[in-house]
Amino acid sequence: MRHTQAPPSRAASAVYVTLAAQVLSLAALVIFEQVRGRQLAAQLAAFGGRPQGAEAEAVVGAVTVFAVLIMLVAGTSVAAGAAYATWLVRARQANDRSAATAPVAAAWLIPGVNLVAPALLLDEVWRGARPPAGRRGRWLALLAGWWLSWLATLALVTIRLPLDSAARGLTGVGAPELLCAAVAAALCAGTVRELTRLQRAARSPLASLRPLAAEPASGSTPLSHPM
Repeated sequence: MRHTQAPPSRAASAVYVTLAAQVLSLAALVIFEQVRGRQLAAQLAAFGGRPQGAEAEAVVGAVTVFAVLIMLVAGTSVAAGAAYATWLVRARQANDRSAATAPVAAAWLIPGVNLVAPALLLDEVWRGARPPAGRRGRWLALLAGWWLSWLATLALVTIRLPLDSAARGLTGVGAPELLCAAVAAALCAGTVRELTRLQRAARSPLASLRPLAAEPASGSTPLSHPM
């Protein structure tokens, strides 16, 4: 029998809070872009990017607000990433206390691998939590929805924005990016909630009375296994 630890409920709450902060900060940036972004970009272009005297006074406030919003988006994104990584490490250890932390970092940080591995890793943790029979289809739909929406957000930010930002304001961030990010955040929170609840239920006194999901077929291998 594997040695386990308590489900990471507090770490899950941190994920919810940081994801909400990330979406709210991005929404504030999008609103700023819509209300002031194009005009400010035009003003800075007319000043050659270095306004002086009265010209500087006309834009300094808006530039300051823009800088603060950019820092908020960056800060909340880093915080959300750190909170999620912490939760995932603890969720793996809730199944097996000896689970290594390296696979989590590798899944997210290795280019190319990080386009697929994080979803597979999370599915491995879900299967390791021994879910009740009949939940597999619902879980896969939630997992696929989260990952596809995350990839769509990534594509918008890394491909579309560099091509269109010059014509759409300071950063080019708009409603499509906000919508994809909000959907991805909501579905990510949904996967965290589902897995955390599953692990909490597995530790309850009534867990032994519920039917368990079938064991993985022989010959199947998990994404990673600690040495």
